[in-house]
Amino acid sequence: MANVIEASYQKFAKDILTIGITKILILAGGLVSLPLLTKTLGAHDYGIWSQVNVTIALVWVFVNLGLPPALVRFLAAKTKREEIQEEFYSVLSVVCLLALIVSGLLIAFSGFIAEIFFDGATEIVLITALIVIALSANTLFLTLFRTFRQMKTYSVFTLAQTYGDIGLMAFLVLNGYGLFSVVVAMLIVRCILFLILIFLIKSQIGIGRPHFSKIRGYLSFGLPMLPGLISSWVVTSSDRYVIAYFIGVTGVGTYAAGYGVGSIILAVPQVLGFVLPPTLSKLYDEGRIDEVKTHLSYSLKCLLALAIPFLFGATLLSKQTLAMLSTAEIASQGRFILPLIALGALFAGVYTVIGHIILLVKKTKIIAATWGAAASLNLGLNMLIVPHAGITGAAVTTLITYFLAMSIITRYSFRELRFDICWDFILKSLIASVIMSAAILSFNPEGTANTIFAIALGVIIYAAALFLLRAFKREEINFFRELFQRGD
Repeated sequence: MANVIEASYQKFAKDILTIGITKILILAGGLVSLPLLTKTLGAHDYGIWSQVNVTIALVWVFVNLGLPPALVRFLAAKTKREEIQEEFYSVLSVVCLLALIVSGLLIAFSGFIAEIFFDGATEIVLITALIVIALSANTLFLTLFRTFRQMKTYSVFTLAQTYGDIGLMAFLVLNGYGLFSVVVAMLIVRCILFLILIFLIKSQIGIGRPHFSKIRGYLSFGLPMLPGLISSWVVTSSDRYVIAYFIGVTGVGTYAAGYGVGSIILAVPQVLGFVLPPTLSKLYDEGRIDEVKTHLSYSLKCLLALAIPFLFGATLLSKQTLAMLSTAEIASQGRFILPLIALGALFAGVYTVIGHIILLVKKTKIIAATWGAAASLNLGLNMLIVPHAGITGAAVTTLITYFLAMSIITRYSFRELRFDICWDFILKSLIASVIMSAAILSFNPEGTANTIFAIALGVIIYAAALFLLRAFKREEINFFRELFQRGD
């Protein structure tokens, strides 16, 4: 039994390492694409680019019906090839059919959508509709890898998409091509990946005819999540539409730059969000509740160890960081966006970790209700505040909304299953962050080189302070060291 438990923790730790490295590389790519686009295309076109991404996210919400999480939940423990084929291809068929329908509607109303939210760029909306079709199939292919914890394969294709986009974008914009060519490049990359992924999926599970025998169970799990997914999009992305309507796409570009940098820390809960569901589902179904609690406790501690100092650094170096990664105009107007979003991202991260409890007990209606309340508040406040307070008002609204979502989900999750929260560690992390901030303030960096040096110095000082404060117990350090050093 001890060997089984050890193997479970070992696989969990290695999955986190794999996805963590992937997320770091994706973040690095994002930090390349941000200055690449803002410095060559300007805030206006970067705003339209941001609209492309939030529109794709919106359409995907309506298309997926909550079925990808259902795949992870129901297929993780299955081994029979026939069952896997039947359930996967049934889900794939439903999602792709919906993608065709919704993309068709997007094309039909492209002129109207472009006029209101894309500053009249109808051709960009048309290409966006085509991207959704390829994206829908690709996302389900990658979900299958995630379900069976093939994290290396998942990471390779995720990175291929990210750096394929960056490579083509860099070639195009540096050779004088505009935004339309950049969006077309995005479509090309996803089509190429589709051809590769469908061949790989065929070699792994074969091709099966969907009979939709289990689709009702999948929909029963996934559909209650749909209002929550829609509400989640409202919280994370609808502010771009509101800003575009009241201020224009240039305001969207400035806001998106600050939002993108401020939400970098969300990579941590995203990593955990990919690794935890299949791991926790298996442990929970096998009745290993103490191990579930341990995974959740360590995951929250990992998040806070990174999110707390990030918040301090984002507050102190917001203008310098944005100036380094975008333009002086964006840095001047978006400097207050970054720290507000960083704090909101911390709340969102805590929500993500604790919210896994609701998924385990299959009470997904709670998630829907939580995001429904959060979305109503977010959209209402944005409509009231943005016309008067601009993009800073949108950032404040995001912060308030994430705090509300975290508070609600924590209350209901802990009614089902409670795990240890290391309050002493949180205090030590705050102390270490204050020490780090004092050093950064005394240095007072200006310019790209000094800003990079200040960030590196802050990381070193924070890590050293945590070590001196003995924030991590010796058994915790040995635990993770042994997990990563042992072979499969």
